[in-house]
Amino acid sequence: MFQKITFTLLLLALVSCKESDSNEKDKIKAARWLLGNWENNSADGNLSETWKKVNDSTFQAQSYFIKEKDTLHFETITLKQKGEELTYNAAVKGQNDDKPVSFKLTTATEKQLVFENPKHDYPQKISYTQITPDSLVAKISGIQQGKPSSEQFSMKKTK
Repeated sequence: MFQKITFTLLLLALVSCKESDSNEKDKIKAARWLLGNWENNSADGNLSETWKKVNDSTFQAQSYFIKEKDTLHFETITLKQKGEELTYNAAVKGQNDDKPVSFKLTTATEKQLVFENPKHDYPQKISYTQITPDSLVAKISGIQQGKPSSEQFSMKKTK
């Protein structure tokens, strides 16, 4: 009897570990629609974000804002899932000693990802909303200089 109980508990433990392994990467899988090259071309300049899959738990992106021939903004982004937590880590060249700032996933739907860091100066919230398979809206928002502020960037997939 003791052996049967031990065997049953061991079997349950193995099955539950197997299920948690398969569910563990679900959050980053929900962000697959971000992968690819995205652009917004306007009179103010050209914004480009390129997302690539590094492995089953990590996506990386490079984001550039170029006006004429000058790069006004360069950012490296890492989307990483560790356990059940998905974080958006952004390192902006020339800010925060080029060290990344982390934003935790607070909302995830089939077509939207929202990341927040209430302690960051600005933005405190970053969201990506898929409009169609080849268009999205990226939005940054929060309190800037004591006032609510937000910026939206409509982007089209190029590849």
